[in-house]
Amino acid sequence: MHLTLTKIAPFLFVWLWSTGFIGAKYGLPYIEPFFMLFVRFCFVILIFLILIKIYRSKWLNQTQSMQQIIIGTLIHGGYLGGVFFAIKLGVPAGITAIIVGLQPIVTTLIGRLFLNQSLNAKQAIGLLLGFVGIALVILENASVDTQNMNVLGLGACLLALICISLGTVLQKRLAGDVSLLTGSFYQYIGAIIVIALLTFSTETQEVIYSTELFIAMAWLVIGLSVLAILLLLYMIREGEVSKVTSYFYLVPPAAVIQSWLLFDERLGVLAITGSILTVIGVVFVVKSSTDK
Repeated sequence: MHLTLTKIAPFLFVWLWSTGFIGAKYGLPYIEPFFMLFVRFCFVILIFLILIKIYRSKWLNQTQSMQQIIIGTLIHGGYLGGVFFAIKLGVPAGITAIIVGLQPIVTTLIGRLFLNQSLNAKQAIGLLLGFVGIALVILENASVDTQNMNVLGLGACLLALICISLGTVLQKRLAGDVSLLTGSFYQYIGAIIVIALLTFSTETQEVIYSTELFIAMAWLVIGLSVLAILLLLYMIREGEVSKVTSYFYLVPPAAVIQSWLLFDERLGVLAITGSILTVIGVVFVVKSSTDK
């Protein structure tokens, strides 16, 4: 069972994570972005609390709980909050995605400093190929209007990038023996503190109730914040940082394919080329890791 989950986890994670933009596309017209995250995290915390009771997961000690709160503040609060804030300030989604798309490279570099994990030539080539591929996919499917960018928005993008990269490395270093259910519960406690400060200081919490919003919220809560995050934390615990984060490169190509299937959006030459480069890059990273 353990071996089977290890093999299929990356594919399940990529598919689940790549559906996030669909949920946002359906839900954001009816609710403000930070308040959407706040409501989402409230439901997620409740679900993890129920799962902890059902499976009788071990509660963490004070040190472990504080570590998980900090990691959650980075991975969920800082990352999602930074991305949403940047888009709210007018930074084009394409530029935001390209900046955040540097995550595998930044995470790997941080991992080398704090975890002493080496990076060979094939992994370096794979990470660079993946970034080039993701940039081509995003540029094909996003309108990049540099006139809308501002310094604060770009700073929010960089903050999001640093948060998820540093949070991933800390999770690998500090949470090797932490229950995934209990750890996730504390992580979202940290995340909701950040998001609560953002929504109640900058938004009005107005909601237009609709079927689309309920469906989007249900999927973002269960599919993304519960299932996908549990898979991500599991992969971080079981694998190398560079190998795990390289899977994020597969998310934009997967999203492009989903939009083609669901919304009949065309696949251009850049998107196809970028998808191929991305897959090759991930193969380089994963194969060179397993060859050690």
